[in-house]
Amino acid sequence: MHSIQRRALLCATAAVATLPLSALAQNYPTRPITIVVPFSAGGGVDAMARLLAEKLRVSLKQPVLVDNKPGASGMLGAGYVAKAGPDGYTLLLGSAGETAINPLVYKAKMQYSPEKDLAPITAVTRVPNVLVANPSFPAKNVAELVAYAKKNPGKLTYATSGVGNPQHLNGELLQSLAGIQMQHVPYKGASNQLVDVASGTVDITFVSLAGATPFIKGNRVKALAVTSAKRASFAPDIPAIAEFAPTAAYDLDNWFGLFAPSKTPPAVQARLNEAVNAALQDPDLIKRLREQGGEPTGLTQAQFRDFIKTESIKYARIVDSAKIVAE
Repeated sequence: MHSIQRRALLCATAAVATLPLSALAQNYPTRPITIVVPFSAGGGVDAMARLLAEKLRVSLKQPVLVDNKPGASGMLGAGYVAKAGPDGYTLLLGSAGETAINPLVYKAKMQYSPEKDLAPITAVTRVPNVLVANPSFPAKNVAELVAYAKKNPGKLTYATSGVGNPQHLNGELLQSLAGIQMQHVPYKGASNQLVDVASGTVDITFVSLAGATPFIKGNRVKALAVTSAKRASFAPDIPAIAEFAPTAAYDLDNWFGLFAPSKTPPAVQARLNEAVNAALQDPDLIKRLREQGGEPTGLTQAQFRDFIKTESIKYARIVDSAKIVAE
């Protein structure tokens, strides 16, 4: 190559490398984006991802695909995104479990570090779980449940979707604040939990409101309370656990947020934050997310990072107090 041509090429390459990040973001995206859901298709997280993808493909003017990669308590899909190319085209719709709780429970068994390998883009929804009981269970609210548990220490059984997940922490926090003892019965899916509560095999369970609604409407289980600090806007008739003494400090939602590989260019991260937060202002998306049991959130990246840190401190206290260790 002629020396003049070589110098011209080097100058052009340098010019591209020094383009302002805002200019690079203006060109993003130029091809389809994939949102990885670390859970099976057909569930609540999958539905939320598809609702979000529907709005983003309009605003970003590119196809937005949803790819389900379930397994290992959400860590299979999260680990896949953590190791993906940091270009903004492979994203994660992650929950509190695989991005904040699992590092506390699995520790050295983790194949990725959420803090080092994933960049928080924004919170999408906060999802309070609902505490439900068999219809014949001798308590119609949390105060009566606590009284029953104190009279029958260790007899009350509560089901969750597994050791160390947000539902498990829901039960441990209730025990800690109320000073009661319950038996934890871990399952591998919410549908079996609900079926067994409905049949009386176990007494109570913590589960998403979207999953519990058909059982509640069919009078197969009864709703006692939600796990958020206040009543959910989409279920105002169900009290919060925090409304009852001595559980006034109770506040433990699940939540879902969008993440990218950590080395994704900041301008691309900012573009995604802007697009998702704009989508979360859409009345149609708000309505449909609430139908899935989620409160649309939307935060700046800095706010989302701070939120995760605060939640992680809360989770660490519960995990340490209950001595929760992954199976």
